[in-house]
Amino acid sequence: MRNRFRRAAAALLAAVLAAGGVTACGQAESETADGGVFRFGANQPIDSLNPFVSVVSMTFSVFEQIYPTLVQLDPNDKYVPEFATDWTTSEDGQTWTFHTHAGAKWSDGEPLTAADVAWTLSTIAKFQDGPTAGLANYVVNLDSATAPDANTVVLHYANPVSNVLSRLMSVPILPRHLWQKYTEGNGDALTTFPNTAPIVSGGPFVLVKHQPKQIALFKRNPAYYGPKPHIAGFGIQFFSTDDAMITALKSHQLDAVQSVPATSVGNLEASGFKVLSSPGMRFDSITVNANPQQQAAHRELTNPLLREALDHAINRAEIVKTSLLGHGKPGGAVIAPGTADWTDSSIKPPSFDLGLANRLLDQAGYRRGPDGVRIASDHPMDYPIILPEDTYGGAGLRSFQIIRGDFAQLGIRLEPRLLDNAAANEAAMANKSQDFAMTMWGWSGGTSDPDDTLNYLTCASQGILNDTGYCSKEWDGLYGEQGEAMNPADRHDVVNRMQQLAARERPLLVLDYPDAIEAHSPSWTGLTPVGGASFSSESKLPLLSVRKAG
Repeated sequence: MRNRFRRAAAALLAAVLAAGGVTACGQAESETADGGVFRFGANQPIDSLNPFVSVVSMTFSVFEQIYPTLVQLDPNDKYVPEFATDWTTSEDGQTWTFHTHAGAKWSDGEPLTAADVAWTLSTIAKFQDGPTAGLANYVVNLDSATAPDANTVVLHYANPVSNVLSRLMSVPILPRHLWQKYTEGNGDALTTFPNTAPIVSGGPFVLVKHQPKQIALFKRNPAYYGPKPHIAGFGIQFFSTDDAMITALKSHQLDAVQSVPATSVGNLEASGFKVLSSPGMRFDSITVNANPQQQAAHRELTNPLLREALDHAINRAEIVKTSLLGHGKPGGAVIAPGTADWTDSSIKPPSFDLGLANRLLDQAGYRRGPDGVRIASDHPMDYPIILPEDTYGGAGLRSFQIIRGDFAQLGIRLEPRLLDNAAANEAAMANKSQDFAMTMWGWSGGTSDPDDTLNYLTCASQGILNDTGYCSKEWDGLYGEQGEAMNPADRHDVVNRMQQLAARERPLLVLDYPDAIEAHSPSWTGLTPVGGASFSSESKLPLLSVRKAG
C-alpha cells in the first residue's frame, strides 16, 4: 500500500507539471529554459499561502520565490540587491532610500513599482497590533514608507535600527492592486484572503498549483525583472514520512530532498547523491508552559526548581548520538550556532544529572506517590506533551523516547499528544496559552541575524509566534535595546544578555542543534545553498542558478 501511494503521488506531480504548462523538456509556455523541471521533496507542508497567517519556514521559502524582496542573502551571507538595485542611508541612520528595478511587472501584467513596497510596509506597520502582527518585528520603529516616484522607496525610522537589511529581507512585497481592498476598517480581512494558486507573482516563479500536503507546482515567470532561472519550473512533493521521501529520491522520482534525516546520510552518499551538511539555524526544544495563569492542573511548571530539574534530566549527548547520529550538537543557548556569530558560547548545555534533578524536586517538595509518580498540589505530575508532525516522525520521536524514559526516573510521566502542525500550534496558543503543559518542537532563526529568534519570546508575539506562555518586561526591554544598538559590539552584548536570561528562566529547554542536511542528484549542478538551504526563505539565488549538469 505504501509503495502504491508513492507511485500515485509521483504520477500526480508529473500530471500537474504538464497541466501547469511545464514539461520535462523545458517548456514553460513560450519560455524556454535549459534545465527542465527541478523536483524536490519536503517534510514540512505549506500551512497558509497568506503571509499574514503563515508561521512555518517552508511557506516563507515559497514566498521568497513568488514575491519580490528588497534585498536577499548571497552564498557568502552578504546582503545583496533583489528588487532594490541599490540603497543609501542618512548620516543619522534613520532614513533609508532604495532604488528599485524600472519597468517591472507582476505576472498579471500590472506594474510592479516602489509603491507596492511602500504600501506593503505601511500596511504591516498600520495593523501591527492586529492582523499583521506576525510580521510586526520587521517594521519596528518604522515611522513612514513612501514612494516619491515609481522606482524610489524612502523609509524613515523614529530611531536608528541596527538590522534594517535583515528585517527587509524577510518581508514579501505584495501586489497592492490585489490586497488593498482588504485593508478597510481594522484590516482584519487581510487574514481572510486565501491567496490560492495560481498566485500573481513578482518573483522568478509563479505558483500555479497547490494541493495541500501533496504537491506545489511552480513555473518560470516570464515577467521577472531579475536574471532568468535556468529551469523551466520546479515542483515540491510533500511527505508525511522521511522514509517515503528518501525512497522517492533514490528511485529518481525526486531530484533533491530539502531535509535529509541523519539515518539516510551514509546510504545516500553511497548511492552517489550529493549530500551537503552545514551548521543549522534550528534548535529542537521542549517548551514548559511559562504562563503563571495556566491551568491549576500544571501551574507548578512555572516553579524555577522544577524547570531546572527537567533541564538536568535531558541527556543531550545521547540525543545527538542516537537521534541525530552525530549530525548536530547538544543545545544550550536559544541562538543556534548557524546564525552567524551570534550564539553565546559561554552558555553550555546543562549537565545530565538525574541525581541532581531528583534532589531539586525533593527540595521543591514534590513527594512521590505510591506508584512512584510525584505529586504537586494534590495531583500527579503526569503531563500531556504536544508532539507536532514536525517532531513525531524519525529523530524527534527517538528524542522524545529518551526524554520520556529519563523523566520517568524523576517520577514525572509524559503522555504524547500527536497533532498536525496547525492543530499543535492552535493547542499551544489556546486560551492565551493557559491550557497546554508542554510541547516539543523545533525553532528556526535567520542566517545572518538573531532578531527573528529573539522576537519569538516577546510579549507582543504571544498568540502569534510565541507559544511558550512566556512574557517578560525584561526580555521586551532588551529586545528593543538590541534593535537600536548601532554599535555591533554593544548589540552583541545585549543579545548575549538575552540568551543568558533565557538560559536562567528556561521558557525553552534547548535540546540540540541539528545540522542542516540536503541531498540532490549529481545530474544537477549550481545548487549553492544560502544559510545551509537551497530552498531558502532568505534568497532566490539557489533556484536561479540550479541547472542540469553536463
